[in-house]
Amino acid sequence: MKVRIRNAEIAYDDHGIGYPIIFLHAFPLNRRMWEGQMLALLGEQRFRLVALDWRGLGESESQGSEAVTMEDLADDVAGLMDALGMQDAILCGLSLGGYVAFAFLRKYPQRIKGLILADTRPGTDTEEGRANRERMAQLALTEGTEAIADLQLPNLLAAMTRQHAPEVEARVRQMILAATPVGIAAISRGMAKREDATVLLGAIHCPTLVLVGAQDRLTPPEVAREYAARIPDARLVVIEDAGHLSNLEQPETFLQELRHFLLTTFSTTE
Repeated sequence: MKVRIRNAEIAYDDHGIGYPIIFLHAFPLNRRMWEGQMLALLGEQRFRLVALDWRGLGESESQGSEAVTMEDLADDVAGLMDALGMQDAILCGLSLGGYVAFAFLRKYPQRIKGLILADTRPGTDTEEGRANRERMAQLALTEGTEAIADLQLPNLLAAMTRQHAPEVEARVRQMILAATPVGIAAISRGMAKREDATVLLGAIHCPTLVLVGAQDRLTPPEVAREYAARIPDARLVVIEDAGHLSNLEQPETFLQELRHFLLTTFSTTE
């Protein structure tokens, strides 16, 4: 399904009835990365499950290669909620999805009833990190999505996943290739501009689950431990044998923790 939000056609899925959960995907993947979790939770018949593609990734329309900020993407989430008649929701974001969740928290705190933050961080990029984002944008524009897949896959997946689960790597590569070069460039540039969300952590009073892969090289467990400790009553789970894409690399463990969090915290929510 697609809906026009501000100046772009945004692709999304919407399944089930109940309290809404919005899944926010990683860079440079798309909403298909959440299919396993959404299919499993659909059987619970307790939640309305929504996932969207960011602009220029997956099936959503691109608006060129200029920076698309985390605030822009947060506005897209709010716009989708409005279009679907949702006053508030639980946000589940991984990596880039977590950055958007932090931006949403800054702009629309009253619309968040729960947070699942996976393999992400509240801090900004270093100067070197911002330079790397621009190099990635240029690589996408000059050499295309195949070059981005070759660059990103070693960082996104644990060595064990690449060695023993080639189907996961193939699936991730397919999602990266579904992106547009301009979309990759725009969001890479937007991530480089993101604000520090560390100051928001102590004011998060909704139920929060923090997940991280034990072999995550991009947002390692020590980063997750540090920021989770600043969120009141947050639960931290380190997922063994997973890298940066923990929900794809260890889907059963990820789902177990996600389901436990949702059913113990929101099972009676109307």
